[in-house]
Amino acid sequence: MKGKCLCGEVRFSIDDQYSHIYQCHCSLCRQVSGSSSNSSLIVAQEHFHWLCGVSLISSFVKSTGYRSDFCSRCGCPAPNSMKNGNDIWVPVGLLYEHKPLKVVAHLCTESKAQWDTISEHGAQFKSMPELRDLYHVLDDK
Repeated sequence: MKGKCLCGEVRFSIDDQYSHIYQCHCSLCRQVSGSSSNSSLIVAQEHFHWLCGVSLISSFVKSTGYRSDFCSRCGCPAPNSMKNGNDIWVPVGLLYEHKPLKVVAHLCTESKAQWDTISEHGAQFKSMPELRDLYHVLDDK
């Protein structure tokens, strides 16, 4: 799997073929994506590789710990390390070489935008689930 930012200066690859993704509908993810949700996958650190552009990545961190990494040239979201240090959060909109992806979980459905209609397919969590519960739903091995 390969991914890149909008301007193409930040590039990465993923060794393994992940297919299960989640969408977070919280207000922070809506703001950072400019859409109804943020569609992402979680990749084990050892399967993720930066190809170029790491020095172009900037971060914004709220006092709550919410983090948003982005390309400083084009503003596109960028992958970032999760707090557990073992995994990388990857916005799936950056992927351009991958197998078919399937949304298997919707997070923070209780705080979704009033105009958002969430598909009935996949697990639904009213708030942010424990990571182990999310990993269980995303596990497609």
